[in-house]
Amino acid sequence: MGAIVDGAVSEMNQTLLEKNVKVVFVLGGPGSGKGTQCANIVERFGFTHLSAGDLLRAEIKSGSENGTMIQNMIKEGKIVPSEVTIKLLERAMLESENDKFLIDGFPRNEENRAAFENVTGIAPEFVLFFDCAEEEMERRLLNRNEGRVDDNIETIRKRFKVFVESSLPVIEHYSSKGKVHKIDAGKPVSEVFENVKSIFSSFDKKEE
Repeated sequence: MGAIVDGAVSEMNQTLLEKNVKVVFVLGGPGSGKGTQCANIVERFGFTHLSAGDLLRAEIKSGSENGTMIQNMIKEGKIVPSEVTIKLLERAMLESENDKFLIDGFPRNEENRAAFENVTGIAPEFVLFFDCAEEEMERRLLNRNEGRVDDNIETIRKRFKVFVESSLPVIEHYSSKGKVHKIDAGKPVSEVFENVKSIFSSFDKKEE
């Protein structure tokens, strides 16, 4: 049975609980290599990767009213309201046939964290934290040139500041519960994945 949190849950969440989903939160600053490593975990360990950022960008592209509001907030370097992101994540988990999910880039702050556990009734199995120096993350972001509106130097620095102020308390919360695996993400991709593999291999053994 996956980790369940006390409290009332909606009908949609009841379906999620019945599905017995297992969630791993993947956190790290912008450019810490979360996406690359998530792709490796999906391939090797059969998880489904849900990027909060990708789900939000897809909502923006849809042209919905919700999407316009999200776009304005991202341009300002602000954090999108919890319930908006949680609804997108829930929908994606319900639509998937898988029951193991990597949630990348969420929760972004303590309020996100509490809201996710309260709304979904699910607590993460553990948190994968990619720790990387700001200079290295900045260099990677400026080099990747994906044509994203949020990849300019001013917005990048705003995002670093938001990450440090908002996300570190989430990491501290789960650290106090012994649920954080910290990875040195400044190393080459293959070395980082060796560390990631050992964590997920241990988790798989526990599940058997």
